[in-house]
Amino acid sequence: MNKVKALFGGVALSVALATSALAAGVELNASSTGLALQGHDPVAYFTEGEATPGNWKITSTYNDATYRFASEESKAEFERNPEAYLPVYGGYCAFGAAMGFKFDGDPEVWKIVDDKLYLNISSDIQERWEGDIPGFIEKASANWEEIADKDPASLQQ
Repeated sequence: MNKVKALFGGVALSVALATSALAAGVELNASSTGLALQGHDPVAYFTEGEATPGNWKITSTYNDATYRFASEESKAEFERNPEAYLPVYGGYCAFGAAMGFKFDGDPEVWKIVDDKLYLNISSDIQERWEGDIPGFIEKASANWEEIADKDPASLQQ
């Protein structure tokens, strides 16, 4: 576990500084304004196969978060079944969740596994996560029950 803390140590400080405006103690990784996925279209990951910035004029609110969409069609698809498009672990890093932490997932560093969207904090971390995706998902899902409602900073102590 010390290696994990060391690995995330520098990243944690950067994340804390870059995201100090994030709402603490929530299951969703959204900005202080409630913007999820840093404005990326959640449906486009599945339909376009790429991280696609949403249009600030095309939005929908779900569970107190605002989602942006690249098209009205994406918005309509999301509104038909939002749960199908939400990132797992509230958009926090899947590898971080497996280690018991909540670090911001980067919407540009993602993977769909079994029709679910997972984010990672960086390409290097994603590469480690890809070494045992099923195992890390199992660990992250078990940890998520304990950490979902916790302030990300409290998990780093």
